[in-house]
Amino acid sequence: MPAQIGYAAMLERFPPAEAVALAALAESHGFTGVMATDHFQPWVPAQGESSFVWSVLAAIGERTTGDLGPGVTTPTFRMHPAVVAQASATLGALYPGRHWLGIGSGEALNEHVVGQYWPEAHERINRMFEAVDVIRKLFAGSIAGRDVRHAGPYFRLESTRLWTMPAVAPDILVAASGPVTARRAGRSVDGFITLGGPTDRLAPLILRFAEGAREVGRDPAAMPKVVQLHLSWAATDEEAMRNALREWPNGGMRFPRSDIRSPYEFDQLARTVRPEDFAGRMVVSADLDVHRADIQRHLDLGFDRIYLHNVGRNQAEFLDVFGRDVLPGLRA
Repeated sequence: MPAQIGYAAMLERFPPAEAVALAALAESHGFTGVMATDHFQPWVPAQGESSFVWSVLAAIGERTTGDLGPGVTTPTFRMHPAVVAQASATLGALYPGRHWLGIGSGEALNEHVVGQYWPEAHERINRMFEAVDVIRKLFAGSIAGRDVRHAGPYFRLESTRLWTMPAVAPDILVAASGPVTARRAGRSVDGFITLGGPTDRLAPLILRFAEGAREVGRDPAAMPKVVQLHLSWAATDEEAMRNALREWPNGGMRFPRSDIRSPYEFDQLARTVRPEDFAGRMVVSADLDVHRADIQRHLDLGFDRIYLHNVGRNQAEFLDVFGRDVLPGLRA
């Protein structure tokens, strides 16, 4: 079967109108859908943008016909889960059957801006799963035509419903980078999202997700398993590495990043990144066969959909070349 390979619209790197145009261009070259990032700030100042993901996704929906969703949004700090549920339901009503909701536990870079206490990772994950409960209640209650309420450790919801709601609720996909979160996702949501990486990190995530799904009587084979894959492709290896170092140094940062609060802090840390730091974390190469093999490896691990992000500014060339020479050779 042809693989489901989508385009990652990086809103911290491109102005919204350009991101929409690139998403449409990607579809014209055979990409099947769009994952758009939800950032309040770019990773480093040189990236230069951070538009509101829900506005851009709506515009992308008008210009394309494939799937679309945020990869990922955080319904725990900047926005209450009820507001995220409303945004997702509206997108689902505009584009029935196309929209999915990607949810993560957040990073300080984006979430601390509203001035709340920034908790440890375990609390952020617990907040995320409670937010998922709120969103699921709203989706289910609204489809059934009844009000719902919620009172939990982190969130309250007075009796209400979503008055604009598609006939079928969007799939909820939770971002998981560790086995515990992956297993919990398998028990509680429709699918999971992660970042590309070495097989020994990714294979246990898929395994734990499947275990969690089976624990509650669900079929993991029928549940979406999604990966966002960063890569650097250009006409030469040297240009591909320059692009990686200049445009996406965070891809070579071998330390946790979720507590860093400012693009300027990231910029200082980015100066420590060296070419060898990308090894095993992101393919940096002009060789299409190398990129094709790495994408296929992720498909062979069991991922159903992959969204590609080429870190260079050569987006149109990347979409043309990969659409013609890479995508046709991939198989699910």
